Amino acid sequence: MPELGKYADAVLSAYAVSIALLVVLLVLTLRRGRRARIALQQVEKRIKPDG
Repeated sequence: MPELGKYADAVLSAYAVSIALLVVLLVLTLRRGRRARIALQQVEKRIKPDG
């Protein structure tokens, strides 16, 4: 890791916040995708008569 000097706290904090936001976005995307997949399966069951 390069020497960051007096800016080490700010740079490392920015990295930490960025990584945390990426993780939150990933979790929200996966949860939303799962809900959409379940909703689609329910719609498909209603449409298909043999179901």
